[in-house]
Amino acid sequence: MKKTTKLEAILWSVAFPGFGQLLNGHLIKGILFIFLEFTINVNSLFNQAIMLSFLGKITEASRVVNHQWLMFYPCVYMFAMYDAYKFAEGEKPRLSFVPFAFGAYFVTIGLMYSPNKIFGLFFGPIWLPMMSLIPGLGVGFIIRNIIIKIGRKHSYSERHS
Repeated sequence: MKKTTKLEAILWSVAFPGFGQLLNGHLIKGILFIFLEFTINVNSLFNQAIMLSFLGKITEASRVVNHQWLMFYPCVYMFAMYDAYKFAEGEKPRLSFVPFAFGAYFVTIGLMYSPNKIFGLFFGPIWLPMMSLIPGLGVGFIIRNIIIKIGRKHSYSERHS
């Protein structure tokens, strides 16, 4: 059986959490992520909020979405992507979870600020969290690189002392 590439696993997880796991042969995990995604999506009215946001009806999207349920989505989504990436073919880069974790954190913060009158008026519960992902991943990659550099310096100084 051909192993899934990391890019393929991530892109299928972006399309639908759980698909990357199914491609990697992790059926139980894949079904669990699909169940979680479906449950959160239906209870938060996420698809309706996405549709309204894409139609420019930000206020309506903010009113229809259930923030209590939607708060679960960033962590499930980003963890499903990380898990699919981690088990796909090839070597796992050191600390590869850090950008995914910070991405989830920043998207959650964007979601928390989406009801705010200033941010929510323009971006709402869909656009603000989506835009928060980019700085979250950026901060995660920066922190990952700093930790790796510190680890290299530490191990170098131990070997040469």
